Amino acid sequence: MASHTVQQVASADFPTRWGKFRIFGFRGEFGTSKQPRDEDAVALVMGDIHTSPPLVRIHSQCLTGDVFGSLRCDCRGQLEMALSMISQERKGILIYEQQEGRGIGLMAKLQAYELQDQGLDTVEANERLGFKADQREFTLPAEILKALGVSRVRLLSNNPDKVAALENGGIIVTERVPCEIAASAHSEDYLKTKKEKLGHLFTSR
Repeated sequence: MASHTVQQVASADFPTRWGKFRIFGFRGEFGTSKQPRDEDAVALVMGDIHTSPPLVRIHSQCLTGDVFGSLRCDCRGQLEMALSMISQERKGILIYEQQEGRGIGLMAKLQAYELQDQGLDTVEANERLGFKADQREFTLPAEILKALGVSRVRLLSNNPDKVAALENGGIIVTERVPCEIAASAHSEDYLKTKKEKLGHLFTSR
């Protein structure tokens, strides 16, 4: 029988260039006794998140984009947009999950890059490597929000799967707020595939 448990393992003050947050560390255990799956995530929390639905961003780790500024994706732009918008509102939550490459892991993601250089799109490359188009599950974010005492959110996302996952997890999404980054020559096909094959919603495309 499938089950899950989520535990807060740490919290600390966390000053950033976007302002002062509090950072929380969470560890989740999912799946069954025969097929357990562990996942860690952090939540950056700013301001009063309880009097009204806070702005929430669920961001999947992207070493290539978030750290190195890759132009193959829009990840770093989305991360910085989310932190800026939370800072402007002086309240909100950013949940950062360790789900590199839509959940396939860093080395497989680099192999997918190699296949993309040969003409495959991101979905075709993942599938060629034996993965689903998107391997991610978003069970942990819903449980983190519950642990933080939040049951209603304004979700900063273009991905309808994240909306559905939160609502299936018992979190009410009162509004989906677009998180759209202008395309570069390097990310145009990537964003096109997000829209056409993964169902991401873009107002400007």
